[in-house]
Amino acid sequence: MATAFLLTAKPFLSSSSTPSSLSSLTNTPVLLSCAQQKKCNATRPLTLCKTLSDESPPVTHSPVIITKRSLSICFLTSFVFSLASRGDSSANAAILEADDDEELMEKVKRDRKKRLEKQGVISSANQEKGYLQDLVYKLSKVGQAIDKNDLSTASSVLGGSTDTDWVRKANIAFTKLSSSPDEKTQVDSFNSSLASLISSVTGNDIESSKTAFVSSATAFEKWTALTGLVGQLKGL
Repeated sequence: MATAFLLTAKPFLSSSSTPSSLSSLTNTPVLLSCAQQKKCNATRPLTLCKTLSDESPPVTHSPVIITKRSLSICFLTSFVFSLASRGDSSANAAILEADDDEELMEKVKRDRKKRLEKQGVISSANQEKGYLQDLVYKLSKVGQAIDKNDLSTASSVLGGSTDTDWVRKANIAFTKLSSSPDEKTQVDSFNSSLASLISSVTGNDIESSKTAFVSSATAFEKWTALTGLVGQLKGL
């Protein structure tokens, strides 16, 4: 501070027309300031160094900042790409879902068409439904007879073989009204069980007759459920 004051004081003194007495008075503080400056020079370097040390600019951490910024950019980039990939995944899922829906709708349409066709066939098959109604009647009579252990009555209703008239007519109806593999499987099961029933009744085997009758009736009920004839035949 004294040095700065000295530098500013010299031009001022040289440019003014101050008397010598005033100049001597004016120079006194300057000399004292210089003496005080010399006296304080011993401690000033340390103070100056300390001050400079304290006022030194903080160490910058540009590498860390750059690294954080790079990480931030990477994170944002990854986030954007993840959103884009999610968008693509959602779009693909939507396309697949649309394809599945379209396929499902096509299947529903095909099933509905088949169902309508089957209903049309059944509605026009009055003769075949008559054959099946006779089958229901005969199975009911045979079941009642077997329940009473009356195998002779059951045998008279069934006939001696599967080549009887009512069995052949029933198979005509089965053939015309069966369209799906499941329906045809139940027809085969019925005919097989019916053959066992006739054989058991003819052989006077009550237990085997009961078992074969249950199998025959079950297969026929499943077939009528598959074809939609449950509500159109009496006695079921």
